[in-house]
Amino acid sequence: MLIFRVLGPLEIETSTRIVRPTGSLQRTLLLTLLTSTQRLVSTGMLIDELWNGQHPDRVENALQAHVSRLRQKLASLEPDAATSRLIAHSSGYELVVGEGELDAEIFANALTDIRARQSGTPPAVTAEALQDALGLWRGPMFGAARGGPRCRAASARYEELRLGALESLIDCELQCGEHARTIPLLRDLLREHPFQERFSQQLMIALYRCGRQAEALDVYRALRFRLMDELGLEPSPRMRDYERAILEQDPMLGRPAQVHVAGPVSAVGPASGVGPVSAVEGKAQPAVRPGGVLSKNLLRTLGREPSIAG
Repeated sequence: MLIFRVLGPLEIETSTRIVRPTGSLQRTLLLTLLTSTQRLVSTGMLIDELWNGQHPDRVENALQAHVSRLRQKLASLEPDAATSRLIAHSSGYELVVGEGELDAEIFANALTDIRARQSGTPPAVTAEALQDALGLWRGPMFGAARGGPRCRAASARYEELRLGALESLIDCELQCGEHARTIPLLRDLLREHPFQERFSQQLMIALYRCGRQAEALDVYRALRFRLMDELGLEPSPRMRDYERAILEQDPMLGRPAQVHVAGPVSAVGPASGVGPVSAVEGKAQPAVRPGGVLSKNLLRTLGREPSIAG
């Protein structure tokens, strides 16, 4: 059995070691096949992914040579396998990957399972499950390898899933009363994704519940400035509702919101999770363990060491 890891630098794990494939074309070939597991990838698409319109003469022969090298490499990693994972068809190639052998699929399936079980589940339990799923990420998808258009589209799709999972994890933390602990993470996320209204909204709530009303309003103003300056847009009506609620010290802001495990997040506009101010309801739940559910490992996965909130 092999484990293919793409939620970070490309790796293949065997029973005894971890291998990082070398050679940019070999990595791109494997990544393209992994983004289409159990599906045939046409010869034309593989050529486009590997050479991006600047292919060599006799490109079909060059592709066959790279496929042969990859097939030999995979065979050397599981010498007892009865058949090759890399199957040739008349019009392309297919990589056979079993259940539980690709970390990206494990991550996506975990989110589906969490979403299916969230009704009636304590937020601390949901948070721990989300943390475990997010712990599969070891850095940017594919690491330094970019791949072609198909790989970049897959990377964007899984990044949306990651952001949605982070959004839901922070909702759980807020419902568990871990407001201060979410602040450093939210600030980091906003540095990476400055137009994500959802993260600005969560940071405003966290700061307000920590008694930092002025800083919560500064978050709104910074978002408005960015949107106006770079996109010519105003914040969404929901964001304006939150600004008004903070200015008026609406007592509803002091109460945790019901958590809904989110799908992909959007840059501007309403998102799932904490609803409009008039819909905020629920009671705080105890955290799953001392220190909150944002583990040190998860914070390192997001590119930062854990630190004291503030």
